[in-house]
Order: sequence, then C-alpha cells, then structure tokens
Amino acid sequence: MAKLQITMAAARVNAGFTQRQIAAKMQVSTATIINWEHGKVIPKPAQLKMFCDLCGISVEHIFLPAV
Repeated sequence: MAKLQITMAAARVNAGFTQRQIAAKMQVSTATIINWEHGKVIPKPAQLKMFCDLCGISVEHIFLPAV
C-alpha cells in the first residue's frame, strides 16, 4: 500500500492555519513558512516535528521536495 504524503501547505490549510498563524505558533517568520512551503528551504527535524504536531499529522505524511 502506498504511503499518503501531502505538502506542508496542504497540511497547514487542512489544519485551518494561515501562514502567519503557524509562523507565530512556531516563533519563526512568515517568510520562513513560505520558503518551506515552496521548497526553497527544508525545515530542521525539530521544526518539522513541531509543524506536524501543530497540524495534527505524522512527519511521515509530509512530502518534502529536494532543495
């Protein structure tokens, strides 16, 4: 069975957060969230875990494009 993966943007939207809201909760800039979502920068493992915890999904369900 294939593993379902979604983008960070989809996870955030599905959780009901704006980029500004998730950035504030994570204490990073909105630009940081934008860069993660556009694949310009990959979040550090601790940041990715926090993001996933806030969005209520498992880290394994996030699709991270190659930088």
